[in-house]
Amino acid sequence: MRTVDPERHQARRQQILEAAVACFMRKGFHATRTAEICAEAGMSPGNLFHYFPTKEAIIAAIVEEDQCETAARFAAAAGARNLYDALIAIVEESLALLADPVYTRIGLEVLAEAVRNPEVFASVAQSEAGRKAQLVHLLATAVERGQARLAMPPAQAADWILLLLDGAFGRAMVEEHFDAQAYHTLVLGALAAVVVPAGGGA
Repeated sequence: MRTVDPERHQARRQQILEAAVACFMRKGFHATRTAEICAEAGMSPGNLFHYFPTKEAIIAAIVEEDQCETAARFAAAAGARNLYDALIAIVEESLALLADPVYTRIGLEVLAEAVRNPEVFASVAQSEAGRKAQLVHLLATAVERGQARLAMPPAQAADWILLLLDGAFGRAMVEEHFDAQAYHTLVLGALAAVVVPAGGGA
């Protein structure tokens, strides 16, 4: 029986995802043909379909990869000595991504596909629910440790933070000359109305 090398399998999946992102950047999701992704990845259609049966599956994998990266950031934050500082670091990392045209373009493609495709919508909704739950936990723990004060319950504060970040993301997609630094200042200023540092130990 043929065995699967997990590392090689993951490397091939990542190769396909990177090729797909390059194609989607050039032509968008719907204008990109599977054959173009195969050519970019340097593999046959049969090989590609072994990993992803449809383009929709590739989009779902892109969403899942982003979700894993977000979860890793929150996991690292949870181990930080000061959770308020860790929260600010997460917000700043999220804002820094807005200066990356690949991130904003692919994010737009994913959202557009989520409107049309219930399966992709479910993947995006699950990812967002996970992001909010992790943020609520981080905020609540920061308050419990005496490292942050909130102007509202943690769930509402999380909604406020996500609203700020999603709003900045929306502006990054539609503003021709998006000023990432200016929005960085605006978001952190608005954030201070809801969450501020407090004295307290680890």
